[in-house]
Amino acid sequence: MLRVLGPSRLTLLATASLEGATMGRGELAPGAWGEGFVDRRHPHTYLHELLLTADDLLGDADGTARISLAGGKGFAPFGTDDPMSRPVLRYPVNHHLAQILERAVAIVAVRRGGVSGEIGLFNGDEPERPGQWPRIGGRFGDSWAARLTVEPIAGLEVQGSRAHVHSPEHRPGAGTDQAKWSVSARWEGELRQRPTYALVEWARTSEAAGFFVFSSLLAEGAWVGGRHRLHYRFERTERPEEQRVSAFRSLRPHLENSILGITRWTTHTAGYSAPSLERKGIAVQPIAEISLGRVAKIGGGLFDLRQLYGRKTFWTWTLGVRVGFGGGTHRMGRYGAALSGPLHRHRDDT
Repeated sequence: MLRVLGPSRLTLLATASLEGATMGRGELAPGAWGEGFVDRRHPHTYLHELLLTADDLLGDADGTARISLAGGKGFAPFGTDDPMSRPVLRYPVNHHLAQILERAVAIVAVRRGGVSGEIGLFNGDEPERPGQWPRIGGRFGDSWAARLTVEPIAGLEVQGSRAHVHSPEHRPGAGTDQAKWSVSARWEGELRQRPTYALVEWARTSEAAGFFVFSSLLAEGAWVGGRHRLHYRFERTERPEEQRVSAFRSLRPHLENSILGITRWTTHTAGYSAPSLERKGIAVQPIAEISLGRVAKIGGGLFDLRQLYGRKTFWTWTLGVRVGFGGGTHRMGRYGAALSGPLHRHRDDT
């Protein structure tokens, strides 16, 4: 992640991802619709974000209000923060239901006090491989998103957003559209004088004019005691099951709507982060997680659950390290006036 503060309230933001080189066939995250081992044709693209933001465009002319304009490749103004910048290491099932990422975007944001509003235009198509750029010609502006955020008290943030995404699964634009809604509450503060984080979100995606509907409920939190951190996530998400070309790869790109039915994934994830080791500005923090879950078939559908997944329950465990240098991560998906705090000085240390 790179953030450069330029002249005249300009900011350049860039985020690179090497998943295409290290996890070329996808991430081993059960049920994670979007970049899972089975579902999608790509991990995150190599260039996750590249945006230029002009903040506080009118200066003192609009009083205490701030107006910003952001353009480039990044997140549409919809839903919650990217899971990469949140405490839980495991990606949620709802990643591509609760966020709209890696698009060519143009976003106008307005903030006054504790209220901000955003509206953005973008291309509906998802990238098909890590090195692919958004399809701007013929696709940019065919989709839109809007988000309203209210901060009633310090540390508490409530957002509601709506989006229309044209043909996300068919790059030329002949696929079905998605109508998306999201509501969430996010809190950062202290509990018994210890840094605490909590997020509750609800998301809903309707596809093919409501013929398929996928709902998601997620709650997660983290608590820091001294140099130790505990975190937990509960998620219940419905996701599509699609035609496959093999046991471990779904058909891409869609030539027609190929959803065979819907499954519901219920997952509990708990984790622990050990004290970080810091030397010469580099921090290394060990982390361990375990997830327990169950998958169920919803309604009819032309698939057999055990044939697809072998069983209805699953568990995973993860051991790893977080390595950091510099100012920490930023809140991926919020740009310019959509960020609270002083101009050009926002930082998220979650």
